[in-house]
Amino acid sequence: MSGVYLDHAASTPMRADAVAAMAPFLTQHYANSTGAHGAARLVKAALEEAREAVAEALGAAAGEVVFTGSGTEADNLAVEGAARAARAAGRGDGVVTCLLEHKAVLASVDRLATEGFAVRRVGATRAGIVDLDGLADALDATTTVVSVMLVNNEIGTIQPLGDVASLVRARAPHAVLHTDAVQAVPWLDVATAAADASLVSISAHKFGGPKGMGALVVRGGVALQPLIEGGGQERGLRAGTVDVAGAVATACALQRTTATRDDEVVRVARLRDRLLGGLRSDVDDVVETGDRAHKVGGSCHVAFRGVDAELLVVALDRAGVYASAGSSCSSGATQTSQVLAAIGLDPDLAGGAIRFSLGHASTDADVDRALEVIPDVVATLRRRTALAPR
Repeated sequence: MSGVYLDHAASTPMRADAVAAMAPFLTQHYANSTGAHGAARLVKAALEEAREAVAEALGAAAGEVVFTGSGTEADNLAVEGAARAARAAGRGDGVVTCLLEHKAVLASVDRLATEGFAVRRVGATRAGIVDLDGLADALDATTTVVSVMLVNNEIGTIQPLGDVASLVRARAPHAVLHTDAVQAVPWLDVATAAADASLVSISAHKFGGPKGMGALVVRGGVALQPLIEGGGQERGLRAGTVDVAGAVATACALQRTTATRDDEVVRVARLRDRLLGGLRSDVDDVVETGDRAHKVGGSCHVAFRGVDAELLVVALDRAGVYASAGSSCSSGATQTSQVLAAIGLDPDLAGGAIRFSLGHASTDADVDRALEVIPDVVATLRRRTALAPR
């Protein structure tokens, strides 16, 4: 890629060793893993080795890992599957989540609301953290599913999942806790950080794996109603022929991420801080959203007053700097981000909010070039806005 890629929260480049691990299962070992012959058994063995590696990295047993087609599917299966199973068993129909959640969770909750579930959506603080007092008030004996993400996909704030779990145990002891850990894997030891969650979602392309691969940890025999039914693969929770090549590459990328995480967090956070420092030094009226003390190392989410975010993304693109307005699932939309609304960001600032996100492929040269380009582009757009007829 010839430009400066600052959109790692949307997707990361595949790691070379993950590509290499994947290749034989695309070209040589292509049998269906459910078959009984030797070629199928070889593929099945590779699939189960990948499952064990993913499980180890996430602090789960191999039998608790369900491969899915994306992080979104993993979120949908967790939230909708757990809620429907609980209601079918007569355990209640209360579902609680936070307005900071990814749309994969919020859309699932909206779907459940149309099915008659009692849905409650909790707000957030200006620092970008779930409102724990509001969460406490939302929980009761009828709550069956609680979904609070581990790291926010837009502003990068780390949520206090341990505190959330304590509240759930105290106020909704029969509820299942799900966490969307899709953005967490490059930055946190998910095995530890999400240990209190019974359901944990990840997505491979956020940490150097392939697109179209996710996984859901289902701990302790939590009951789920499947979304996709058919041949009974993945313990009946996700029918369809498993993408073994994708699973192998996912495991490889996850192992590599886990092995290098500590050093990478320090390195990338330093780059992020230099980028933020340069922007604050060279650009007037720029505000960092959320509390950096509670953010992951790759998150640089800022708002430029007097600039339209979508126009800024286009202008930066033309200058060879790639970033996002909002999250990747909502970029291009005209409405204010629900995350920025939830934290109470001034609408004049929210309209100029940009997500610069760094990752394992980011370099000092990327930051140097970004700091050459971004201030000039912002200044140009502000001049044009000032000169535009009203």
